[in-house]
Amino acid sequence: MIKPAVVTIDGRDVAIEGERNLLELIRKAHVELPTFCYHSELSIYGACRLCLVDVEGRGIMGACSTPPEPGMRIKTSTAEIREIRRITIELLLANHDGHCPTCPKSDNCKLQALARRMGIETIRFKPRQKRVEVDNSSCSLTRDPNKCILCGDCVRVCTEIQGIGAINFAHRGSQAAVEPAFGKKLGDVECVNCGQCAAFCPTGVLTPKSEIPAVWRAFEDPRKKVVAQVAPAVRVALGECFGLPPGEEVTGRLVAALRAIGFAAVYDTSFTADLTVIEEGTEFLQRKTKGGKLPMFTSCCPAWVKFAEHNYPELLPNLSSCRSPQQMFGSLAKETLPQQLGVAKEDLVVVSIMPCTAKKFEARRPEFTHDGVADVDIVLTTQELARMIEEAGLDFKALEPDSLDMPFGFYTGAGVIFGASGGVSEAVLRFAAEALTGKPLAKVDFLQVRGEGGLREASVVIDGTTVKIAMVHGLANARHVAELVKAGKADYDVIEVMACPGGCIGGAGQPIAGNGLARKARTKGLYDADKRLPLHKSQDNLFVTQSYQEHLGPVGGERAHNLLHTHYHNRRPSDEGELQKHETPAEVRLQVKICAGTACLVRGAQKIAHAVRGYVEEHSLQNMVDVRMIFCSENCGNGPTVMVGDRVLPRCTVEEARQALDEELANHT
Repeated sequence: MIKPAVVTIDGRDVAIEGERNLLELIRKAHVELPTFCYHSELSIYGACRLCLVDVEGRGIMGACSTPPEPGMRIKTSTAEIREIRRITIELLLANHDGHCPTCPKSDNCKLQALARRMGIETIRFKPRQKRVEVDNSSCSLTRDPNKCILCGDCVRVCTEIQGIGAINFAHRGSQAAVEPAFGKKLGDVECVNCGQCAAFCPTGVLTPKSEIPAVWRAFEDPRKKVVAQVAPAVRVALGECFGLPPGEEVTGRLVAALRAIGFAAVYDTSFTADLTVIEEGTEFLQRKTKGGKLPMFTSCCPAWVKFAEHNYPELLPNLSSCRSPQQMFGSLAKETLPQQLGVAKEDLVVVSIMPCTAKKFEARRPEFTHDGVADVDIVLTTQELARMIEEAGLDFKALEPDSLDMPFGFYTGAGVIFGASGGVSEAVLRFAAEALTGKPLAKVDFLQVRGEGGLREASVVIDGTTVKIAMVHGLANARHVAELVKAGKADYDVIEVMACPGGCIGGAGQPIAGNGLARKARTKGLYDADKRLPLHKSQDNLFVTQSYQEHLGPVGGERAHNLLHTHYHNRRPSDEGELQKHETPAEVRLQVKICAGTACLVRGAQKIAHAVRGYVEEHSLQNMVDVRMIFCSENCGNGPTVMVGDRVLPRCTVEEARQALDEELANHT
C-alpha cells in the first residue's frame, strides 16, 4: 500500500491531498493562519505577509505562495513569527483611521480581529498617513481611503471576478494607494455598483452606502406612509446577523421586525418576480417563435445592465426590456397602493430590502422617476436592515413570526428561486413549458440549470422545441459570453446573467461570508423554501392574475408594457466627440423634430430644443434619440410645434415635450 505524501505541521503529519499551497494544508489541519490578502476565489497575491511559517531548512516563508512538498517540517507559531505578525499589524494600525466604534465594518473587521488575536494593546509607531477625503460620489458605495491596508482584495475581485478594473493600485512607496483611474472618484468611472469590492474588503474602506437615516426620517413624517418590499435572497441571509445559520429562512420574523420598526405594510419582491417571469417568458416566446432578437439576455441584475451599457451597447437590443422585480414592484405599488392605503402618491414611501448594492443605483435611474416621484424611494441592504433592527432594540430570534400583507405578499416558489444563479432560468422554463404545451407540468424542477459554475449550459426540449440556455454569474464570465455573442459563436436562446458570485444570495449587501459555504447554504435555503410552498409556477399566482385584470391589462399589452418594461442606453464614452462605432444610426433612433419657423421661434421653440437636448444628454439618451430643428411644420398658428416620433404636439411646452419623449421611448424599439 502506497503511503500518502505528508507534511509535518507543528509536530503532526498532514496528508497532501491536492492543496495548492501550505496555507490550505495548514488550515486543513485546523490551524487558522492569519491573512488579509488571501482569498480562495482570487489569485494568490502574497502582500500582507501575515501567513508566515518557519520551514525547516528554508527559514520563514509565506504559506499562501509556497506549494506543499512531501517531507516538509513546518512551525506555524514561533516567537519570531508572532513578533513579525505583531509588528505588521501595528504598522497597519499606525496608518489606519482609528474611529473603529463608528466604522460600518466594526463588527466584521479583520484588522480589529487580528489585533485582538495578536494581543496588541499599544502601537509603537507614529502615524505618517495624511487624511484623505472620503469618496461619497457613488450612490451605492462609500470609499474611505484612510482605512486601506493595501491588501489588494478589492482590486483583484474587480478585475478577476468582475472583469472591470474600476479600481487599481496607484503611485509608489509611501504614496501607494488603491483608487479609480487618474485619481477620479468612484462615481465618475465605469463602476457598475455591484459592491463585490466591499464584500471582499477586510476593513471598512469600501462599504454599502447607508440609507438608514432616510428611513427613520420617513417614519417621523406624519404625511408619509412607509411600506417595504423584501427580496427573495434576504430571507435566507438576515438570520446570520443574529447568530442563526446561513440558509435558515426567517421570513416571518423579518416581517415582524419590519412592523415593529414602523413599516405600515410589508410585501414580498417575490410577487413581482412572479410578474417578471410572465412578462419575460412571454417576451422570450415571442422572440423565439416570431424571429425576434436572440439570444435574449435577462435584465434583472442592474450591475449587469450597466456593464452592458458601458461595454456592449451593440447588444442592448438583446436584453429583455423587462424591469427588474424591484422596479416592477415600485411601479405597481405607486400605481395601486396610494388608493388602497389612503395616501397621496408622493407621500407613499417604498423601501426595498435588497441583497444588492447596485439596486441603490437602479432605483435612481431617471427611467424610474416620473413627475419627480421615484418608483422606489429608498434601498436598504440586508446589512442595513440588521443594523436598524439592532438600533430598535429588537431581539430578532425571539420575535413571533408575522404574515406579509396582501396582495403583494403572495408569491410562488418560482419567485423565490430568483435569488440563486439559475433560478430565473428555471422559473421562466416552468412558465414557458406550460405556455408551449398548453398542459400542466408534471414536474416543475429543471435540475439541469442548477449548479455552482460561473458559466453553465443546458438544453431543454419542450414540445419538440429545443431551448438552449446559459447561466452566468460574475461579470468576467458575462464578458466572455458577450464576446461570443458578438462574434456569432454563441448558440443560445436565453442567457441569464447575475453579477455576484452565486447570484443575489452572494450580493454585496448580504452578511459578509468568509467562504463559499454560506452561499451554498443560502441557495439551498431558497430551493427548500420553494419546496415548502404550495405553488411553484408564477402563472398560478392568483394575485398576479388579478393585477393583470384590474391594473395591467393583457400580458404584453400597452399598459403592462408602460408599467413593467423599460429601455437602456449606450454609456460608452465617445472618442473626441465623434459618434460611436456601434451607435444607433439616426434613422433608427427616435426622431424629435422642433419647428424652427419664425412663428414657432418667437413662441419659444429654441428654448424647447435646448431643454430637450439637455434632457437627452443628462440621461445619456444620445444613442436612442435624434433631436433636430426643422423648417417649417406649416402649423404656424399653433406653435411652437414639436414632433416626437409620429406624435405632433401643438403649442408644446418643455414639460409636454419631455413627457412625450419618455412615453415614446417606453414604446420605441
